[in-house]
Amino acid sequence: MSAIEALYIFDQYNEPILEHTYRSRPPPARVVLPAYLAQQAPRPSLTYLPNINPPTTLFSVTHNNLLFLSPASTEIEPLFVLEFLHRVIDVLEEFIGEPLLAGKIEAAYDVVAQLLGEMCDAGSVCNTEPNALRDDVEVSGFLGKLLGGVGLPGSSPALQPAVGLKQQLGLTPANAGPAIPWRRANVRHTSNELYVDIVETLSVTLAPSGRPLAAFANGSIAFTSKISGVPDLLLTLSASGGKLGTEKAIELPVFHPCVRLARWKDRPGELSFVPPDGKFMLAGYEVNLMPSNPDLKSLSNPNLQLPASIEVSKSLGPTGADFEVRLIFSSIFPGASQHAPTSRPGLGTRGSGRSTPTIFGGGSTSPMLQEVVVTIPIPIGVRNINDIRASRGEAYFAPNENVVEWRLPSKDAATSGSATLRCTAIGPLSDEGDDKAVGFSFDAANGNYNEAEDTYQNSTLEPSKVASKKEVREYRDQSRIQQNAPLMPSSASVSFRVSGWLASGIKVERLVVDTQKSRGLGQGVTPYKGVKYMTVSKKGIETRC
Repeated sequence: MSAIEALYIFDQYNEPILEHTYRSRPPPARVVLPAYLAQQAPRPSLTYLPNINPPTTLFSVTHNNLLFLSPASTEIEPLFVLEFLHRVIDVLEEFIGEPLLAGKIEAAYDVVAQLLGEMCDAGSVCNTEPNALRDDVEVSGFLGKLLGGVGLPGSSPALQPAVGLKQQLGLTPANAGPAIPWRRANVRHTSNELYVDIVETLSVTLAPSGRPLAAFANGSIAFTSKISGVPDLLLTLSASGGKLGTEKAIELPVFHPCVRLARWKDRPGELSFVPPDGKFMLAGYEVNLMPSNPDLKSLSNPNLQLPASIEVSKSLGPTGADFEVRLIFSSIFPGASQHAPTSRPGLGTRGSGRSTPTIFGGGSTSPMLQEVVVTIPIPIGVRNINDIRASRGEAYFAPNENVVEWRLPSKDAATSGSATLRCTAIGPLSDEGDDKAVGFSFDAANGNYNEAEDTYQNSTLEPSKVASKKEVREYRDQSRIQQNAPLMPSSASVSFRVSGWLASGIKVERLVVDTQKSRGLGQGVTPYKGVKYMTVSKKGIETRC
């Protein structure tokens, strides 16, 4: 059986700020930390330490310069421990606030100790849902007043008004709904709102010819529930091709425990659930943007409909020291010139790539390309990049990171067509040996090549075998092009953000509150519903060259 043995938290100076032991006798923090720091960076999240008694497997997570360690002296599932560490971080941020800092943990140690005790008992993980922990953990002082002011329990049950034994043993009221681990009881909100945020992150690799080698979109569905009682919701997703298209589009789905898996298996695309109170991650998925049955024609023109792509040309100019990056904006970008009204009040339009209301309002806006940044890795042998010429935006060379960054403002990215960036790479200082090899020496004073003594021009060779200055110049240029070839970039990537459009074509068909199964919502209450789509590329579209 998998069990957590201990949890150690260290600050940015590697000083221990918390040691919590759950079971057995694990190695103390002062023993495992030096062994962990002795590993070569970047350190993996799982490290085996055979020199410690007993031999220990150490799991580690770094967050906001805080180091979380959990030793295990017996065989254990690695993902079980790592997921527990991430849950601890999420719960601590929920209770003591973001960002998670060492000073906050030390100041609220009474709350942290209660949380760690409730989340794991004798090594067995019990309760990691923040909504359920709020009913069990005593939050006193300013935090208690703050949480109590927004309708959250701020003190332990022992400090509540005394009630009789009959009331304590009595059943929960019917309008409170069943006891659900991820949702607090008696939730009340003055404004009932439901928000769906779907974000897809692109990962596309293009060949020098522009043919895609791999294209994926990793999606996440964030849900925000601010609704009273215990609502029972049904969220329907759709894609091109109907039910079969939805099943093929959403690959490798992962769900929050509140989602009823049987409903998804019977009807792919339908998520039936009772949501936690507040914001949470409802589901995640992966979409393969490449054709399902690829052939030669589909590979040459896969119709990915990317908002932006890049082309790289290198070894340009007389010496081959120039390279050019061309940023191409799609002219068939879906929804770029469409303004469609919402299909119902407070719910987004029936299609990704069209206008959808943001979570901050109910208006409609067309998809817009924003925060466009082109990143060009430069080889280490390049001494400098000069003569940087960008047709739009601004570009600069960062020597400490060996990259050229080209940033375009939103107004330039909204214009169709293309933009170009041309740069010149300066290599390391070299001698003049290759010049002398062809019988010439370089005069640094006037910048000319002079004939050297005892060269083949002064020899007794036949005139037909004597190279002309034009041939020597061409040979010299070819030699320089070959020398500058290693200085050229081998790839380039583009980052951007598009609101109101999804690369996969997945869309929210409807979001319904089942009034028959819901409890405590109230008669005639219609919650406000909002949907938001966003596609993000974090250096996700890469072109090899």
